[in-house]
Amino acid sequence: MPRLTPATARHHGRLAVLLAALSALGPFSTDAYLPSFPEIGRVFGAPAVLVQQTLTAYMVPFSVMTLWQGAISDALGRRRVTLAMLALFALASVGCMLSWRIEALVAFRALQGATAGAGMVIGRAVVRDLLDGAEARRLMSRIALVFAIAPALGPVVGGWLHVWLGWRAVFGFLALFSAALCAWCWRALPETLAPAQRRPLQVRSMLRGYREVLSSRAFLALVAGVTCSFSAVFLYIVAAPVFLLRHLGVGETGFLWLFGPISGGMMLGNWASGALAGRMTNQRTVAWGFAAMAVAALANVLFHALHAPALPWSVLPLVGYVLGTSLAMPSLTLMALDLFPERRGMASSCQAFVQTAGNALVAAALAPLLWGSARTLSLGMAGGLAVGALAFAAYAAVPPSEPASRPERRAA
Repeated sequence: MPRLTPATARHHGRLAVLLAALSALGPFSTDAYLPSFPEIGRVFGAPAVLVQQTLTAYMVPFSVMTLWQGAISDALGRRRVTLAMLALFALASVGCMLSWRIEALVAFRALQGATAGAGMVIGRAVVRDLLDGAEARRLMSRIALVFAIAPALGPVVGGWLHVWLGWRAVFGFLALFSAALCAWCWRALPETLAPAQRRPLQVRSMLRGYREVLSSRAFLALVAGVTCSFSAVFLYIVAAPVFLLRHLGVGETGFLWLFGPISGGMMLGNWASGALAGRMTNQRTVAWGFAAMAVAALANVLFHALHAPALPWSVLPLVGYVLGTSLAMPSLTLMALDLFPERRGMASSCQAFVQTAGNALVAAALAPLLWGSARTLSLGMAGGLAVGALAFAAYAAVPPSEPASRPERRAA
């Protein structure tokens, strides 16, 4: 793998912004229209539960397609697949904007979900195509640092567009954003997987590869650590309309109260992860991340057990929690991908599949069960953390002899 020089560092800095924008498309599209939920229900005469299914319809194909997008990019190249998925996403966004019934909106949201995850999956593979060790972790953390802005911008931009122009303008904005991103990738995204390194797109071979990756206990433990710990954050993202509008009493333009602090914590955690690359092993970084999450989750449970929900106290523990999550996730991701150096695209797909399947479960089942009170939401966060911490402990008890488990050397 190449070592960084000042020239390549500048290039990788620009590439990090592009890859972060690609990765941010999925979460931005997930929550940008959340402030419009009540209005969408009124326009279509649909109950809140049915409007909620537009989110589930997005998450399920998002999860399923991420299982294939990395493997397809292993066969056809990173650039070609990324451009195709962005073009389809833009068309789906236009369909959402022009939807005439709630069923049509559900269908076009499903098409959005099927294409939105390509940037996240392929972006991780691009990083591992280019770099290794501490340098890869720095670039991954830089991408995550920019990516952290998306959860805050989504509902804030969506809320103001809703107030000024109506809910359809949110999907019009997504169409324009994805079209601009497609043009940017056409000009600036390099092909990082040479034809000689590509793997034929054979269904039988792919199924064997998926079986190999998904039967690895080490891989599953690492991915479960990522998925379950982040599901606690996603629980609050999905429950934001109820948590903010009902429990905390803010309006459609007040979503920054939740997503601003969350993004601030994410940015700080990702900055810390990049700063510690080369100075602290991946496993130790992850351990510190879980410790921060545990303190924050405990504070969240205790506050809501003793007090009614109130700003800013109901939000402050989330900052500490996402700081810990963002500190741990780059290392957990690299450790998982490094288990399969010849199948990084497929491994990235499998990780994204498990994570988004977990998010879909949260959106479809857990959030409606838990958003009835701020207290039950805090308990849901603590439960997700507990499962994630147990999964990482299972991995750490008998770590495999792979590059991610050894101390990184400092990059020149």
